[in-house]
Amino acid sequence: MYMSFGRLPIMDVKTAYDVERMTSTFAIQHDMWPLDDIDPKKAKFPCCLVWTPLPVVSWLAPFIGHVGICREDGAILDFSGSNFVNIGEFAFGAAARYLQLDREKCCFPPNLAAHTCKHGYLHAECGTAITWDDALQSSVRYFEHKSYNLFTCNSHSFVANCLNRLCYGGSMNWNMINVAALILFKGRWIDIMSIIRSFLPFAVVLCFGLVLIGWPFLVGLFSFSLLLLGWFLLGTYCVKSLLET
Repeated sequence: MYMSFGRLPIMDVKTAYDVERMTSTFAIQHDMWPLDDIDPKKAKFPCCLVWTPLPVVSWLAPFIGHVGICREDGAILDFSGSNFVNIGEFAFGAAARYLQLDREKCCFPPNLAAHTCKHGYLHAECGTAITWDDALQSSVRYFEHKSYNLFTCNSHSFVANCLNRLCYGGSMNWNMINVAALILFKGRWIDIMSIIRSFLPFAVVLCFGLVLIGWPFLVGLFSFSLLLLGWFLLGTYCVKSLLET
């Protein structure tokens, strides 16, 4: 069979590509060393999302809070102020809820050909990483040049950016809404005191409002919550340039 010199058969090229991809994927998986145990007393939550209520805001709308994401060593990272990402200590108090994420659901491509997700070029454009901590560090550098705003660029924006760099769950569509939903619906309470700390201020405000003002206070509180939720839904799914992700 005729074969031009200096060129490999197509089957050999395909085989070499498959071998390289399998080797690269195995190398990345091999680097995923076992994580330490979660230790709330030391504020160590390896590869977790963590949530805590916000002062004043959570007293009026308890579903609104402050969220962070943790490195493999358990240290908490949270975007808590303009040009500042807090490392090691949660900005608004101890974590009340947490959700440990699975690193096996992330995409860590050493090169463009080794993506395990379906968003190769989009993922590369967003910014890829070869380890969990590498992705978080890239997001830290990015948000060190961002201005904090509760309504447009907050802690949820930072976590969504991290998850998009990780392509967690094969998705590049992480945003404020689905990050909040993930931790609120799948997160675990740390203890009973965390539940009390999260809802007691809201219950006190609600009772005082009903006693002093009556039902109009309840209507106003409900309207405030709807306005907040509507703003974030509008900025996330309708006018995407409003919110940072």
